[in-house]
Amino acid sequence: MTAIYARNPAAVSVRPARPDDVEAIRAIRNHAIEHSTALWTRTPQTAAQGVAWLAAHLERGSAFVAEAGGEVAGFAVYGPWRELDGYRHTVENSVYVREDRHGLGIGSALLTALIAAAREAGHHVMIAGIEAGNTPSIRLHERFGFQHAGTLPEVGTKFGRWLDLTLMRLPLS
Repeated sequence: MTAIYARNPAAVSVRPARPDDVEAIRAIRNHAIEHSTALWTRTPQTAAQGVAWLAAHLERGSAFVAEAGGEVAGFAVYGPWRELDGYRHTVENSVYVREDRHGLGIGSALLTALIAAAREAGHHVMIAGIEAGNTPSIRLHERFGFQHAGTLPEVGTKFGRWLDLTLMRLPLS
């Protein structure tokens, strides 16, 4: 377990996720589904879907949680960017922080661990697909060296409006 001191005085610990983190992670995901454009779906994740989703990430060692005050305050995962064999060295990341813990450096702590794990696993590039209006996420990724690769206009929809997707990339090797 790595202790990282975020912008607040309390320590944030980032560690590999465990199966018993599933409900805390699912709560954070479902909040994002219901209240933000970070996940482009309107359907909350069921308990069974959450278990299967997390199991796939645990199997490849690509899921992390941040704990603050003894509670899961956020999570980060990476997974295949595309399923075809030619993309096998490219991964896409997701970083989510509990709504009441934004702005405390938790996202940075999680992204630090995620990038290190992807490098250690031998991946070549990490992609971030971010709703173009999500300035805090874009800035977070820029601080870690992600470069803008382009923005795809109106490729998704949620809450009755079209969404643009900003793609960012970070060379890992």
